Amino acid sequence: MAELRYNPLLGDWVMVSADRSKRPDMPKDFCPFDPGSGKVPEDYDVLKYDNDFPILSQNPPKPDDVGSEFYKTKESYGKCDVILYSPDHNAHLYEQSIEHIEKLVRLWKERFIELKKDQKIKYIFPFENRGKEVGTTMPHPHGQIYAYSEMPLRLKIELENAKAYYEKTGDNIFSKMISEEKEFKERMIYEDENFAIFVPFFCEYPYGVYIVAKNDIASFEDFKEAEIHSFAKILKRLTLSFDRLFDREFPYMMCIYQRPVNSDEYRDCDKFYRFNVKFFPPLRGKNSIKWNASSETGAWVHGNPRRVEETAKELRESFERSKDAWQE
Repeated sequence: MAELRYNPLLGDWVMVSADRSKRPDMPKDFCPFDPGSGKVPEDYDVLKYDNDFPILSQNPPKPDDVGSEFYKTKESYGKCDVILYSPDHNAHLYEQSIEHIEKLVRLWKERFIELKKDQKIKYIFPFENRGKEVGTTMPHPHGQIYAYSEMPLRLKIELENAKAYYEKTGDNIFSKMISEEKEFKERMIYEDENFAIFVPFFCEYPYGVYIVAKNDIASFEDFKEAEIHSFAKILKRLTLSFDRLFDREFPYMMCIYQRPVNSDEYRDCDKFYRFNVKFFPPLRGKNSIKWNASSETGAWVHGNPRRVEETAKELRESFERSKDAWQE
């Protein structure tokens, strides 16, 4: 069973699946993503792998007969990709060459272009969960892509606010964020001609870095070779900076935000929205977790336990120490 259930309080849809709880525990000496497993090619660099236990499917089952006119259900239509970063089970992203990471960026781009061909898909969301602290059970380096048939609530809110700011000022809200951070300086981590990296003024997590496109780029589809190369370099150096910050594997949720697809409502969003990446790392110290508790979960009011400018300084210094990431 897998279905979408409507939340009338929020005007949002929840994915519900009984099948994902039945996922078997893998033997400790077996990984389906390793060459030789019989699940993946014997030789690959990066790879799109169809999720074995998808919560979204292009051939979804019929919803259970548990809803009503008020409690609506609908098919869990969509697509769940697994994106394998490397055939090496123990590899880190920053250990890959820039050319290798460029292949990963091109794969993200290819999947965006392919998935948007399905007119039922409304939003394409690449992400990575790294570390046991965020619930990762498969250590092989990988991310995922969820292609939703309903717009996620967070994206609706972001798009509404970005559009309202554009209509009021004529400016792109992401351009304004970049200019504010550059003027203040203390929260900036790095910038090149294509992207700006900073810990934003309002950051909910101590080390919650944003990567924001500086130009009018709204999705991977807009990436040319210059953006592919630039983004690959940034991912390599930033992920190394994370691990060097506390000399340990640094857990995070990496979420990649892009324009909606197949939605007339958002057809002009390129004017006011930008490609951006948000990191949600749960650490507030080397061995200290920033938990999401009642305020964060129940009221959506986050409490950052560290001063943003202090953690930005720590991360900026780690980024500076990671210049060798670009040495090929």
